Amino acid sequence: MKLDFTKHPHRRLNLLTGEWVQVSPHRTKRPWQGQEEETGQDKKPEYDPDCYLCPGNDRAGDGRNPEYTSTFSFVNDFSALLPDTSNEKVNDSDLLIAKGERGICKVICFSPRHDLTLAEMELPQIENVVDLWVSEYKELGQKDFINYVQIFENRGEVMGSSNPHPHGQIWAQETIPEEPAKELNRFKDHYEKHGSTVLSDYLKLELERKERLVAENDHFVVVVPFWAFWPFETLVISKRPFARFTDMTDEERKGLADILKKITVKYDNVFKVSFPYSAGFHPAPTDGKDHPEWHFHMHFYPPLLRSANIKKFRVGYEMLANSQRDVTAEYSAEWLRELPDVHYKKRR
Repeated sequence: MKLDFTKHPHRRLNLLTGEWVQVSPHRTKRPWQGQEEETGQDKKPEYDPDCYLCPGNDRAGDGRNPEYTSTFSFVNDFSALLPDTSNEKVNDSDLLIAKGERGICKVICFSPRHDLTLAEMELPQIENVVDLWVSEYKELGQKDFINYVQIFENRGEVMGSSNPHPHGQIWAQETIPEEPAKELNRFKDHYEKHGSTVLSDYLKLELERKERLVAENDHFVVVVPFWAFWPFETLVISKRPFARFTDMTDEERKGLADILKKITVKYDNVFKVSFPYSAGFHPAPTDGKDHPEWHFHMHFYPPLLRSANIKKFRVGYEMLANSQRDVTAEYSAEWLRELPDVHYKKRR
């Protein structure tokens, strides 16, 4: 019997981590009687006097925000990592093993407007955000004890965001974290065997087949990766195989802003809500090495499954055995690809 991706249970290899994803397309027919989420779509004001990220307001710690008019960054008042932490190693009988971890955490405010998201910001405003990411990556990465700069955004209460003001975070630290470290090993293996980056070769295949293509411009492509776990997961890949934020040309910076506008608008248009997600970049480590094997990319991990109220949970089999999804990557890609590039609020 020939394997049919649309009907038969099967496993797909994640090229970036070496892990497998179980796909069960026949399960999409099952009824849903589980939890439904609140959408949280109350209209927000342009300025909230009680928001600790709005311009001029007191923050949750001791600081006070300036009257910023574009983007704004500051050291997190409740940082998960601290620069003056001891880096002592502890090894008790080869059973209790630990090591101090130094780092710096920052908050990135995308806009002074409390009521906006990346999807609703104008393109020049998103370009300002990209420029700030580049600046922060460069400044933090130059510190001698920082070997990785993780830039990310949690959008929406469903994803644990504690404040609706448009913002993201940066955790810069000594150790290359687990997820980019997995990718680094896979990238090295592919580059040593083929002399090219794995994402260059993968992107060439995706552009030829177009089954999982969502959007593209001159510099970036959005695909639902073949191995996607989350229902509407996407991967943003640079067409030119560069490694770092600081490697981008001015035109590529604009291209990144444009592709972020495209994918976030499409997300909001799926269920006509402000689409929740966790998203983040995987640039090369800042450990002083060249990293010719690295290819700049970004992950979007949105949780919504069947509607604005139903999310996918990672439980049971997925926590104890193997990642699993029902809706195929091809189905999700077609859904996203066919959505308008104009935000649903502007089409009323």
